[in-house]
Amino acid sequence: MLFNSYIFIFVFLPIALAGFFLIGRRGGRRIALAWLVACSFFFYGWWNFTYLSLLLFSVLFNYAVGVFLGSREGDEGGRPVRKLVLAAGVAVNLSLLGYFKYANFFIDQFNAVFGGGFTAGQIILPLGISFFTFQQIAYLVDAHRHLTREYNFLDYCLFVTFFPQLIAGPIVHHKEMLPQFARTDIYHVRARNLSVGVTIFFIGLFKKVMIADNLSLFADPIFDGAAAGTSPAFLGAWLGTLAYTFQLYFDFSGYSDMAIGLGRMFGIKLPMNFNSPYRAVNIIGFWRRWHMTLSRFLRDYVYIALGGNRKGKPRRYINVIVTMLLGGLWHGAGWTFVFWGGLHGLFLVVNHAWRSVLKHLGRDLDRQSRWGRILSMVITFLAVAVAWVFFRAESFDAATRILRAMAGVDGFSTLAPFRTAKLAIWLVVLLMVCFFAPNTQELMSRYRPALAFKPERPIPAWLKWRPMTILAVVLAVMTVITVLNLTKVNEFIYWQF
Repeated sequence: MLFNSYIFIFVFLPIALAGFFLIGRRGGRRIALAWLVACSFFFYGWWNFTYLSLLLFSVLFNYAVGVFLGSREGDEGGRPVRKLVLAAGVAVNLSLLGYFKYANFFIDQFNAVFGGGFTAGQIILPLGISFFTFQQIAYLVDAHRHLTREYNFLDYCLFVTFFPQLIAGPIVHHKEMLPQFARTDIYHVRARNLSVGVTIFFIGLFKKVMIADNLSLFADPIFDGAAAGTSPAFLGAWLGTLAYTFQLYFDFSGYSDMAIGLGRMFGIKLPMNFNSPYRAVNIIGFWRRWHMTLSRFLRDYVYIALGGNRKGKPRRYINVIVTMLLGGLWHGAGWTFVFWGGLHGLFLVVNHAWRSVLKHLGRDLDRQSRWGRILSMVITFLAVAVAWVFFRAESFDAATRILRAMAGVDGFSTLAPFRTAKLAIWLVVLLMVCFFAPNTQELMSRYRPALAFKPERPIPAWLKWRPMTILAVVLAVMTVITVLNLTKVNEFIYWQF
Protein backbone atom coordinates (compact mmCIF):
# COMPACT_ATOMS: atom_id res chain seq x y z
CA MET A 1 0.00 0.00 0.00
CA LEU A 2 1.45 3.31 -1.08
CA PHE A 3 1.19 6.54 0.89
CA ASN A 4 0.26 8.29 -2.36
CA SER A 5 -2.88 6.23 -3.00
CA TYR A 6 -6.59 6.77 -2.40
CA ILE A 7 -6.95 3.54 -0.42
CA PHE A 8 -4.26 4.65 2.03
CA ILE A 9 -5.34 8.28 2.45
CA PHE A 10 -9.10 7.82 2.61
CA VAL A 11 -9.54 4.32 4.06
CA PHE A 12 -6.53 2.83 5.83
CA LEU A 13 -5.18 5.94 7.58
CA PRO A 14 -8.52 7.19 9.02
CA ILE A 15 -9.34 3.69 10.32
CA ALA A 16 -5.87 3.28 11.86
CA LEU A 17 -6.07 6.68 13.56
CA ALA A 18 -9.64 6.28 14.79
CA GLY A 19 -9.03 2.80 16.19
CA PHE A 20 -5.82 3.84 17.95
CA PHE A 21 -7.34 6.85 19.69
CA LEU A 22 -10.67 5.23 20.52
CA ILE A 23 -8.92 2.31 22.18
CA GLY A 24 -6.34 4.56 23.85
CA ARG A 25 -9.03 6.88 25.24
CA ARG A 26 -10.62 3.98 27.06
CA GLY A 27 -7.34 3.28 28.84
CA GLY A 28 -6.30 0.26 26.81
CA ARG A 29 -2.69 1.20 26.16
CA ARG A 30 -1.54 -2.33 25.37
CA ILE A 31 -4.58 -2.95 23.19
CA ALA A 32 -3.98 0.35 21.38
CA LEU A 33 -0.39 -0.69 20.67
CA ALA A 34 -1.61 -4.10 19.51
CA TRP A 35 -4.06 -2.35 17.18
CA LEU A 36 -1.25 -0.26 15.69
CA VAL A 37 0.92 -3.37 15.25
CA ALA A 38 -1.98 -5.15 13.53
CA CYS A 39 -2.50 -2.15 11.25
CA SER A 40 1.21 -2.14 10.41
CA PHE A 41 1.17 -5.84 9.52
CA PHE A 42 -1.92 -5.29 7.40
CA PHE A 43 -0.21 -2.35 5.68
CA TYR A 44 2.79 -4.56 4.87
CA GLY A 45 0.69 -7.54 3.84
CA TRP A 46 -1.35 -5.45 1.41
CA TRP A 47 1.59 -5.60 -1.01
CA ASN A 48 2.21 -9.35 -0.73
CA PHE A 49 0.48 -11.32 2.01
CA THR A 50 2.91 -14.26 1.78
CA TYR A 51 5.83 -12.11 2.98
CA LEU A 52 4.14 -11.37 6.30
CA SER A 53 5.67 -14.61 7.57
CA LEU A 54 9.14 -13.29 6.72
CA LEU A 55 8.55 -10.06 8.62
CA LEU A 56 7.07 -11.94 11.59
CA PHE A 57 10.01 -14.37 11.67
CA SER A 58 12.46 -11.48 11.56
CA VAL A 59 10.74 -9.75 14.49
CA LEU A 60 10.45 -12.90 16.62
CA PHE A 61 14.01 -14.07 15.92
CA ASN A 62 15.66 -10.74 16.62
CA TYR A 63 13.61 -10.10 19.73
CA ALA A 64 14.63 -13.49 21.15
CA VAL A 65 18.30 -12.93 20.36
CA GLY A 66 18.14 -9.40 21.75
CA VAL A 67 16.56 -10.60 24.99
CA PHE A 68 19.32 -13.18 25.44
CA LEU A 69 22.10 -10.67 24.71
CA GLY A 70 20.65 -8.15 27.14
CA SER A 71 19.80 -10.59 29.92
CA ARG A 72 21.74 -12.04 32.82
CA GLU A 73 21.53 -15.45 31.20
CA GLY A 74 23.52 -14.05 28.32
CA ASP A 75 26.15 -12.73 30.75
CA GLU A 76 26.46 -16.10 32.46
CA GLY A 77 27.60 -17.69 29.24
CA GLY A 78 30.63 -15.43 29.12
CA ARG A 79 31.90 -13.06 26.47
CA PRO A 80 32.73 -15.76 23.86
CA VAL A 81 29.18 -17.13 23.97
CA ARG A 82 27.65 -13.66 23.72
CA LYS A 83 29.86 -12.81 20.74
CA LEU A 84 28.91 -16.11 19.10
CA VAL A 85 25.19 -15.43 19.60
CA LEU A 86 25.58 -11.90 18.24
CA ALA A 87 27.48 -13.19 15.21
CA ALA A 88 24.82 -15.82 14.58
CA GLY A 89 22.05 -13.24 14.89
CA VAL A 90 23.71 -10.83 12.46
CA ALA A 91 24.50 -13.73 10.10
CA VAL A 92 20.85 -14.82 9.96
CA ASN A 93 19.73 -11.27 9.20
CA LEU A 94 22.34 -10.79 6.50
CA SER A 95 21.59 -14.22 5.05
CA LEU A 96 17.93 -13.35 4.57
CA LEU A 97 18.84 -9.99 3.09
CA GLY A 98 21.52 -11.59 0.93
CA TYR A 99 19.21 -14.28 -0.45
CA PHE A 100 16.32 -12.04 -1.38
CA LYS A 101 18.34 -9.07 -2.58
CA TYR A 102 21.66 -10.42 -3.85
CA ALA A 103 21.30 -14.14 -4.69
CA ASN A 104 20.70 -13.65 -8.40
CA PHE A 105 23.36 -10.92 -8.57
CA PHE A 106 26.09 -13.13 -7.14
CA ILE A 107 24.97 -16.15 -9.16
CA ASP A 108 25.17 -14.04 -12.33
CA GLN A 109 28.70 -12.96 -11.42
CA PHE A 110 29.71 -16.56 -10.75
CA ASN A 111 28.26 -17.70 -14.07
CA ALA A 112 30.00 -14.85 -15.90
CA VAL A 113 33.40 -15.73 -14.43
CA PHE A 114 33.22 -19.53 -14.49
CA GLY A 115 30.79 -20.10 -17.32
CA GLY A 116 28.20 -21.85 -15.18
CA GLY A 117 24.49 -22.07 -15.76
CA PHE A 118 23.26 -21.79 -12.22
CA THR A 119 20.03 -20.00 -11.43
CA ALA A 120 18.03 -19.24 -8.30
CA GLY A 121 14.82 -18.66 -10.23
CA GLN A 122 12.66 -15.60 -9.82
CA ILE A 123 13.11 -14.02 -6.39
CA ILE A 124 10.76 -11.21 -5.44
CA LEU A 125 12.44 -8.65 -3.20
CA PRO A 126 10.33 -8.12 -0.05
CA LEU A 127 9.57 -4.45 0.46
CA GLY A 128 11.44 -2.81 3.29
CA ILE A 129 13.76 -5.76 4.00
CA SER A 130 16.86 -3.54 3.74
CA PHE A 131 15.41 -1.14 6.31
CA PHE A 132 14.00 -3.48 8.95
CA THR A 133 17.09 -5.72 8.67
CA PHE A 134 19.54 -2.89 9.38
CA GLN A 135 17.28 -1.57 12.11
CA GLN A 136 17.32 -4.88 13.95
CA ILE A 137 21.03 -5.51 13.42
CA ALA A 138 21.66 -2.21 15.19
CA TYR A 139 19.38 -3.37 18.01
CA LEU A 140 21.31 -6.65 18.42
CA VAL A 141 24.66 -4.88 18.48
CA ASP A 142 23.41 -2.43 21.11
CA ALA A 143 21.92 -5.30 23.16
CA HIS A 144 25.33 -6.98 23.09
CA ARG A 145 26.89 -3.72 24.29
CA HIS A 146 24.24 -3.44 27.05
CA LEU A 147 22.99 -0.20 25.53
CA THR A 148 19.41 -1.45 25.58
CA ARG A 149 17.15 -2.70 28.29
CA GLU A 150 14.72 -5.62 28.03
CA TYR A 151 11.65 -4.28 26.26
CA ASN A 152 8.16 -5.68 26.11
CA PHE A 153 7.59 -7.72 22.95
CA LEU A 154 4.66 -5.59 21.85
CA ASP A 155 6.76 -2.41 22.11
CA TYR A 156 9.57 -4.06 20.19
CA CYS A 157 7.19 -5.30 17.53
CA LEU A 158 5.86 -1.79 16.97
CA PHE A 159 9.41 -0.42 16.96
CA VAL A 160 10.15 -2.60 13.92
CA THR A 161 6.81 -2.55 12.10
CA PHE A 162 5.45 0.98 12.72
CA PHE A 163 4.04 1.57 9.23
CA PRO A 164 5.19 5.18 8.62
CA GLN A 165 8.82 4.01 8.63
CA LEU A 166 8.47 0.29 7.81
CA ILE A 167 8.89 0.31 4.04
CA ALA A 168 11.50 2.95 3.24
CA GLY A 169 12.82 4.30 6.51
CA PRO A 170 13.99 6.24 8.32
CA ILE A 171 16.11 3.53 9.94
CA VAL A 172 14.99 4.29 13.48
CA HIS A 173 16.94 3.54 16.66
CA HIS A 174 15.42 1.81 19.67
CA LYS A 175 16.34 4.62 22.06
CA GLU A 176 14.46 7.07 19.82
CA MET A 177 11.23 5.12 19.46
CA LEU A 178 10.59 2.78 22.37
CA PRO A 179 10.49 5.48 25.08
CA GLN A 180 7.86 7.33 23.02
CA PHE A 181 5.53 4.32 23.01
CA ALA A 182 5.61 4.39 26.82
CA ARG A 183 4.25 7.96 27.02
CA THR A 184 0.61 8.15 28.04
CA ASP A 185 -0.16 11.34 26.11
CA ILE A 186 0.19 9.71 22.67
CA TYR A 187 -2.97 7.67 23.27
CA HIS A 188 -5.19 10.75 23.31
CA VAL A 189 -6.16 12.94 20.39
CA ARG A 190 -4.11 16.13 20.24
CA ALA A 191 -5.30 18.75 17.78
CA ARG A 192 -1.78 20.13 17.43
CA ASN A 193 -0.31 16.74 16.52
CA LEU A 194 -3.04 16.08 13.97
CA SER A 195 -2.82 19.50 12.33
CA VAL A 196 0.98 19.48 12.19
CA GLY A 197 1.06 15.90 10.96
CA VAL A 198 -1.57 16.44 8.28
CA THR A 199 0.21 19.60 7.07
CA ILE A 200 3.59 17.89 6.76
CA PHE A 201 2.02 14.82 5.13
CA PHE A 202 0.29 16.78 2.38
CA ILE A 203 3.33 18.97 1.73
CA GLY A 204 5.27 15.75 1.17
CA LEU A 205 2.50 14.34 -1.02
CA PHE A 206 2.60 17.49 -3.16
CA LYS A 207 6.37 17.12 -3.63
CA LYS A 208 5.98 13.50 -4.68
CA VAL A 209 2.98 13.76 -6.99
CA MET A 210 3.29 17.23 -8.50
CA ILE A 211 7.08 17.59 -8.74
CA ALA A 212 8.90 14.26 -8.62
CA ASP A 213 6.43 12.27 -10.73
CA ASN A 214 6.29 14.99 -13.39
CA LEU A 215 10.07 15.21 -13.57
CA SER A 216 10.19 11.49 -14.34
CA LEU A 217 8.47 12.28 -17.66
CA PHE A 218 11.67 14.09 -18.71
CA ALA A 219 14.27 11.87 -17.02
CA ASP A 220 12.97 8.42 -17.95
CA PRO A 221 13.13 8.83 -21.77
CA ILE A 222 16.79 9.90 -21.59
CA PHE A 223 17.89 7.02 -19.38
CA ASP A 224 15.64 4.45 -21.08
CA GLY A 225 16.96 5.54 -24.46
CA ALA A 226 20.55 5.19 -23.26
CA ALA A 227 19.73 1.71 -21.94
CA ALA A 228 18.37 0.81 -25.39
CA GLY A 229 21.59 1.95 -27.07
CA THR A 230 20.63 5.48 -28.12
CA SER A 231 23.06 8.31 -27.43
CA PRO A 232 21.22 11.41 -26.16
CA ALA A 233 21.85 14.94 -27.35
CA PHE A 234 24.14 17.21 -25.34
CA LEU A 235 21.36 19.29 -23.81
CA GLY A 236 19.12 16.25 -23.56
CA ALA A 237 21.71 14.42 -21.47
CA TRP A 238 22.18 17.38 -19.15
CA LEU A 239 18.47 18.12 -18.78
CA GLY A 240 17.64 14.44 -18.31
CA THR A 241 20.32 14.06 -15.65
CA LEU A 242 19.25 17.22 -13.83
CA ALA A 243 15.60 16.18 -14.10
CA TYR A 244 16.46 12.87 -12.40
CA THR A 245 18.61 14.71 -9.85
CA PHE A 246 15.58 16.73 -8.78
CA GLN A 247 13.14 13.85 -9.23
CA LEU A 248 15.08 11.77 -6.72
CA TYR A 249 15.42 14.77 -4.40
CA PHE A 250 11.71 15.60 -4.27
CA ASP A 251 10.68 11.95 -4.25
CA PHE A 252 12.82 11.20 -1.19
CA SER A 253 12.07 14.56 0.41
CA GLY A 254 8.36 13.98 -0.15
CA TYR A 255 8.46 10.49 1.34
CA SER A 256 10.47 11.71 4.34
CA ASP A 257 7.92 14.46 4.98
CA MET A 258 5.04 12.03 4.68
CA ALA A 259 6.64 9.58 7.11
CA ILE A 260 7.29 12.35 9.67
CA GLY A 261 3.75 13.68 9.20
CA LEU A 262 2.19 10.24 9.68
CA GLY A 263 4.20 9.60 12.82
CA ARG A 264 3.23 12.99 14.23
CA MET A 265 -0.49 12.22 13.71
CA PHE A 266 -0.01 9.39 16.21
CA GLY A 267 1.99 11.63 18.56
CA ILE A 268 5.29 10.00 17.53
CA LYS A 269 8.32 11.97 16.35
CA LEU A 270 10.51 10.24 13.79
CA PRO A 271 14.15 11.20 13.26
CA MET A 272 15.16 13.51 10.44
CA ASN A 273 16.17 11.61 7.34
CA PHE A 274 16.47 14.40 4.80
CA ASN A 275 17.70 17.94 5.41
CA SER A 276 18.18 19.96 2.20
CA PRO A 277 21.21 17.93 1.02
CA TYR A 278 21.74 19.99 -2.15
CA ARG A 279 22.44 22.92 0.16
CA ALA A 280 25.61 21.16 1.33
CA VAL A 281 28.91 22.93 0.58
CA ASN A 282 30.89 19.66 0.42
CA ILE A 283 30.34 15.90 0.15
CA ILE A 284 30.80 15.42 3.90
CA GLY A 285 27.93 17.82 4.44
CA PHE A 286 25.88 16.10 1.75
CA TRP A 287 26.01 12.77 3.59
CA ARG A 288 25.07 14.48 6.84
CA ARG A 289 21.90 15.61 5.09
CA TRP A 290 20.99 12.83 2.64
CA HIS A 291 19.45 9.62 4.02
CA MET A 292 20.69 10.71 7.41
CA THR A 293 19.69 7.56 9.32
CA LEU A 294 21.47 5.32 6.79
CA SER A 295 24.58 7.50 7.11
CA ARG A 296 24.30 7.15 10.89
CA PHE A 297 24.03 3.36 10.64
CA LEU A 298 27.00 3.07 8.27
CA ARG A 299 29.07 5.32 10.53
CA ASP A 300 28.19 3.66 13.85
CA TYR A 301 28.05 0.00 12.79
CA VAL A 302 30.36 -0.25 9.78
CA TYR A 303 32.89 2.60 9.64
CA ILE A 304 33.64 2.62 13.38
CA ALA A 305 33.64 -1.19 13.47
CA LEU A 306 36.32 -1.14 10.77
CA GLY A 307 38.46 1.13 12.94
CA GLY A 308 37.12 4.55 11.94
CA ASN A 309 39.83 7.19 12.12
CA ARG A 310 41.69 5.59 15.03
CA LYS A 311 44.44 3.90 12.99
CA GLY A 312 45.91 6.70 10.92
CA LYS A 313 44.85 8.53 7.79
CA PRO A 314 45.58 5.80 5.20
CA ARG A 315 43.46 3.29 7.13
CA ARG A 316 40.80 5.93 7.68
CA TYR A 317 40.51 6.57 3.96
CA ILE A 318 40.30 2.84 3.24
CA ASN A 319 37.55 2.53 5.85
CA VAL A 320 35.63 5.38 4.22
CA ILE A 321 35.80 3.79 0.78
CA VAL A 322 34.85 0.31 2.07
CA THR A 323 31.91 1.78 3.97
CA MET A 324 30.65 3.65 0.91
CA LEU A 325 31.11 0.61 -1.34
CA LEU A 326 28.90 -1.35 1.06
CA GLY A 327 26.48 1.58 1.14
CA GLY A 328 26.32 1.50 -2.65
CA LEU A 329 25.68 -2.26 -2.66
CA TRP A 330 22.95 -1.75 -0.05
CA HIS A 331 21.12 0.48 -2.51
CA GLY A 332 20.97 -2.14 -5.20
CA ALA A 333 22.33 -5.45 -6.48
CA GLY A 334 24.32 -4.07 -9.39
CA TRP A 335 27.81 -2.89 -10.21
CA THR A 336 26.53 0.56 -11.09
CA PHE A 337 25.38 0.98 -7.47
CA VAL A 338 28.72 -0.30 -6.17
CA PHE A 339 30.55 2.13 -8.46
CA TRP A 340 28.29 4.96 -7.32
CA GLY A 341 29.14 4.14 -3.70
CA GLY A 342 32.84 3.95 -4.51
CA LEU A 343 32.67 7.27 -6.32
CA HIS A 344 31.17 8.92 -3.26
CA GLY A 345 33.82 7.21 -1.13
CA LEU A 346 36.48 8.81 -3.33
CA PHE A 347 34.72 12.18 -3.06
CA LEU A 348 34.77 11.86 0.75
CA VAL A 349 38.45 10.94 0.81
CA VAL A 350 39.29 13.99 -1.32
CA ASN A 351 37.11 16.15 0.92
CA HIS A 352 38.79 14.91 4.12
CA ALA A 353 42.28 15.24 2.60
CA TRP A 354 41.59 18.79 1.38
CA ARG A 355 40.21 19.74 4.80
CA SER A 356 43.42 18.42 6.41
CA VAL A 357 45.58 20.43 4.01
CA LEU A 358 43.66 23.64 4.73
CA LYS A 359 43.80 22.99 8.46
CA HIS A 360 47.58 22.59 8.21
CA LEU A 361 47.68 25.96 6.43
CA GLY A 362 45.60 27.55 9.19
CA ARG A 363 42.37 27.79 7.20
CA ASP A 364 38.90 26.42 7.96
CA LEU A 365 36.98 24.83 5.09
CA ASP A 366 33.67 25.45 6.86
CA ARG A 367 34.24 29.21 7.09
CA GLN A 368 33.72 30.78 3.71
CA SER A 369 32.32 33.98 2.30
CA ARG A 370 28.75 33.99 0.98
CA TRP A 371 29.93 33.68 -2.61
CA GLY A 372 32.47 31.05 -1.61
CA ARG A 373 29.67 28.98 -0.08
CA ILE A 374 27.52 29.35 -3.19
CA LEU A 375 30.42 28.25 -5.41
CA SER A 376 31.05 25.27 -3.11
CA MET A 377 27.35 24.37 -3.23
CA VAL A 378 27.38 24.42 -7.03
CA ILE A 379 30.53 22.28 -7.26
CA THR A 380 29.14 19.77 -4.74
CA PHE A 381 25.79 19.70 -6.53
CA LEU A 382 27.42 18.98 -9.90
CA ALA A 383 29.55 16.20 -8.42
CA VAL A 384 26.45 14.61 -6.89
CA ALA A 385 24.46 15.01 -10.13
CA VAL A 386 27.16 13.33 -12.22
CA ALA A 387 27.33 10.46 -9.72
CA TRP A 388 23.52 10.04 -9.95
CA VAL A 389 24.01 8.96 -13.58
CA PHE A 390 25.49 5.67 -12.37
CA PHE A 391 22.78 5.39 -9.71
CA ARG A 392 20.00 5.66 -12.31
CA ALA A 393 21.53 4.06 -15.41
CA GLU A 394 20.68 0.44 -16.20
CA SER A 395 24.29 -0.41 -17.06
CA PHE A 396 27.77 1.04 -17.41
CA ASP A 397 27.25 1.31 -21.16
CA ALA A 398 24.11 3.40 -20.63
CA ALA A 399 25.88 5.60 -18.06
CA THR A 400 28.82 6.06 -20.44
CA ARG A 401 26.52 7.19 -23.27
CA ILE A 402 24.95 9.83 -21.06
CA LEU A 403 28.26 11.07 -19.65
CA ARG A 404 29.80 11.24 -23.15
CA ALA A 405 26.88 13.34 -24.28
CA MET A 406 27.16 15.60 -21.21
CA ALA A 407 30.87 16.10 -21.97
CA GLY A 408 30.08 17.05 -25.56
CA VAL A 409 32.11 14.15 -26.98
CA ASP A 410 29.30 13.32 -29.43
CA GLY A 411 28.63 16.92 -30.42
CA PHE A 412 26.39 19.67 -29.11
CA SER A 413 23.05 18.94 -30.76
CA THR A 414 20.02 20.21 -28.88
CA LEU A 415 16.35 19.42 -28.32
CA ALA A 416 13.37 21.39 -29.59
CA PRO A 417 13.96 25.01 -28.43
CA PHE A 418 10.60 25.55 -26.70
CA ARG A 419 10.68 22.23 -24.84
CA THR A 420 14.31 22.78 -23.85
CA ALA A 421 13.71 26.31 -22.56
CA LYS A 422 10.59 25.32 -20.62
CA LEU A 423 12.35 22.45 -18.83
CA ALA A 424 15.50 24.52 -18.23
CA ILE A 425 13.50 27.28 -16.55
CA TRP A 426 11.71 24.75 -14.39
CA LEU A 427 15.01 23.16 -13.32
CA VAL A 428 16.53 26.55 -12.48
CA VAL A 429 13.53 27.35 -10.28
CA LEU A 430 13.88 24.00 -8.50
CA LEU A 431 17.60 24.61 -8.03
CA MET A 432 16.88 27.94 -6.33
CA VAL A 433 14.29 26.24 -4.11
CA CYS A 434 16.76 23.54 -3.08
CA PHE A 435 19.58 26.02 -2.47
CA PHE A 436 17.81 28.84 -0.70
CA ALA A 437 14.20 28.08 0.28
CA PRO A 438 13.44 26.76 3.80
CA ASN A 439 12.58 23.08 3.88
CA THR A 440 9.46 21.58 5.42
CA GLN A 441 10.98 21.08 8.85
CA GLU A 442 12.22 24.68 8.89
CA LEU A 443 8.77 25.92 7.91
CA MET A 444 7.26 23.82 10.73
CA SER A 445 10.07 24.52 13.22
CA ARG A 446 7.68 26.25 15.60
CA TYR A 447 6.27 22.78 16.37
CA ARG A 448 9.52 20.76 16.43
CA PRO A 449 8.28 18.27 13.84
CA ALA A 450 11.11 15.72 14.02
CA LEU A 451 13.61 14.35 16.51
CA ALA A 452 16.92 16.17 16.91
CA PHE A 453 15.99 18.85 14.39
CA LYS A 454 17.69 22.22 14.80
CA PRO A 455 17.29 24.90 12.10
CA GLU A 456 20.73 25.75 10.75
CA ARG A 457 19.75 29.34 10.10
CA PRO A 458 17.16 31.77 11.48
CA ILE A 459 13.81 31.54 9.71
CA PRO A 460 11.72 34.74 9.46
CA ALA A 461 8.62 34.54 11.62
CA TRP A 462 6.32 35.17 8.64
CA LEU A 463 7.64 32.01 6.94
CA LYS A 464 6.91 29.72 9.88
CA TRP A 465 3.67 27.79 9.65
CA ARG A 466 0.98 28.60 12.15
CA PRO A 467 -2.82 28.37 12.22
CA MET A 468 -3.93 31.07 9.78
CA THR A 469 -6.76 31.25 7.28
CA ILE A 470 -4.51 32.08 4.35
CA LEU A 471 -2.15 29.18 5.09
CA ALA A 472 -5.09 26.82 5.52
CA VAL A 473 -6.43 27.90 2.12
CA VAL A 474 -3.02 27.42 0.46
CA LEU A 475 -2.65 23.95 1.97
CA ALA A 476 -6.22 23.04 0.97
CA VAL A 477 -5.60 24.09 -2.64
CA MET A 478 -2.32 22.13 -2.75
CA THR A 479 -4.08 19.10 -1.30
CA VAL A 480 -7.00 19.19 -3.74
CA ILE A 481 -4.69 19.58 -6.73
CA THR A 482 -2.49 16.74 -5.51
CA VAL A 483 -5.35 14.36 -4.72
CA LEU A 484 -6.90 14.97 -8.15
CA ASN A 485 -3.58 13.92 -9.69
CA LEU A 486 -3.39 10.60 -7.85
CA THR A 487 -5.02 8.81 -10.77
CA LYS A 488 -1.64 7.39 -11.81
CA VAL A 489 0.16 6.06 -8.74
CA ASN A 490 3.95 5.88 -8.93
CA GLU A 491 6.02 4.05 -6.33
CA PHE A 492 8.60 5.90 -4.28
CA ILE A 493 12.05 5.42 -5.78
CA TYR A 494 13.59 4.27 -2.52
CA TRP A 495 11.05 1.47 -2.09
CA GLN A 496 12.99 -0.67 -4.57
CA PHE A 497 16.06 -0.61 -2.29
